Amino acid sequence: MTSKPTVAVLGPGGIGGLLAALLSRSGHRVICLARESTAHTLRTGGIHVRSGQFGEFTAAVEADTELREPVDACLITVKHTTLDTALTRVPATALGDALVVPFLNGIEHPAALRARYRPDRVAPAVIRVESTRVHEAPTTGEPGERVVIEHGSPFAEIDLTAATAPRARVDSLAAALSGAGTTARVVEDETAALWAKMAFLAPFALLTTRYGLPLGEARTRHREELQSLVAETTAVSRACGAPADPAQALARYDAFPPGAKSSMQRDAEAGRPLELDAIGGALLRAADRHDVLAPVTAHLVRELRDTHH
Repeated sequence: MTSKPTVAVLGPGGIGGLLAALLSRSGHRVICLARESTAHTLRTGGIHVRSGQFGEFTAAVEADTELREPVDACLITVKHTTLDTALTRVPATALGDALVVPFLNGIEHPAALRARYRPDRVAPAVIRVESTRVHEAPTTGEPGERVVIEHGSPFAEIDLTAATAPRARVDSLAAALSGAGTTARVVEDETAALWAKMAFLAPFALLTTRYGLPLGEARTRHREELQSLVAETTAVSRACGAPADPAQALARYDAFPPGAKSSMQRDAEAGRPLELDAIGGALLRAADRHDVLAPVTAHLVRELRDTHH
């Protein structure tokens, strides 16, 4: 990988847009892959970021509806609900030997991506961040339509995994992401990394979405349910071979900004499809495989399915 890797970003939403803008600002060539209307907006107006951590800036990026040339890495930052359709923008032939780096919620996507692309180039990643793409009309005197990303958390922490992909290539991408301002590190244990994210995300997403409350209110008013969800999720995580500590998980929820909302809750508020199967469904399937009881999780997943179908 060159000293300034060329990076494709599939799905320039809250996560992809933020990473694309940061990489572009630090001197990387970035190609965003999106539908034609979004690609046009990106080509003309770039990506505008508002962030307490990174400041307010606009970054220029290239954009296309499909990957047409080799890149060093392709970040997959779409939602699970649109993954199959989105992947048609990244033909395996165009990708060559690029790293495929999915930043997806859940634990089942790496297997699907390894079936589609070179399995030894898939390097799943997790990111801890609150970042949202917002839609706003241009105001008078402002440039035309642009992609606007609001980064709300005082951090953007990335774990890249190198269980099967070449370590030097993953190290190079981590260096690029760190150089762009995030805190990126490489870890060997893919299972532990994916479950660390899942064990935090599942209770957060299910509870805030079910009650339509930000985390501060949800963790106070529905404390017992949160504790049960954490206990169930950490039990499943441990059964899958990933260490998990329920007390540590609860402490992280308590330290999180009270106004934080999960991406699933934001999707529910906007009337978008929920990543319920990728998060809750995958958790319950893993529980079944390992004979772990998860009644509270199952109950919330059932209620959310009934409400959002």
